[in-house]
Amino acid sequence: MTSDSHGTPPGRPDPDADPLDPRIDRFDRLWTPWRLEYVTDPDSSSNGCPFCLADEHGDDERVIHRGEHAFVLLNAYPYNPGHAMVIPYTHTDDYAALSHDEVTEIAALTQRTIRALKAAAGPHAFNVGMNLGTVAGAGIADHLHQHVVPRWGGDTNFMPVIGQTRVLPQLMADTYAMLKPAFDAAE
Repeated sequence: MTSDSHGTPPGRPDPDADPLDPRIDRFDRLWTPWRLEYVTDPDSSSNGCPFCLADEHGDDERVIHRGEHAFVLLNAYPYNPGHAMVIPYTHTDDYAALSHDEVTEIAALTQRTIRALKAAAGPHAFNVGMNLGTVAGAGIADHLHQHVVPRWGGDTNFMPVIGQTRVLPQLMADTYAMLKPAFDAAE
């Protein structure tokens, strides 16, 4: 095994290096300071929750559907165009605390979202799931939500893999205009 000029083995960061030096992990940074408030809001009550606020304020530019126990919201920071979330109205981080009716509607709205995306955008596959807790990867851990991410062959090109940057070929308003009628028709 070889080491660099500081005696650090390959693949390990130099403990004396500046942690903000992008050469440490060889990733470029795309700074998104506006997102910090979204993911670190110190108010963990439902009053400061972006999902509760989207519901309370009728965020009609991103809310695709409102059900009895849950709603479908386009992700403000999508992985791909059409990235939606199915969110219970109940502000909780505990999936086991949801009622049977809430869990059933989340499942039904997830299916309906998939049908709508298939009809409107023709993706080749989907990622569907929840990150329950910050350690599991949840950006907003206090209000659980299920992601529905449409995928296309080649959508993970060099930009996110090598360049650590997402390229979104569609504006949020255009995604909404495409998906909303398909969702309404996907009963």
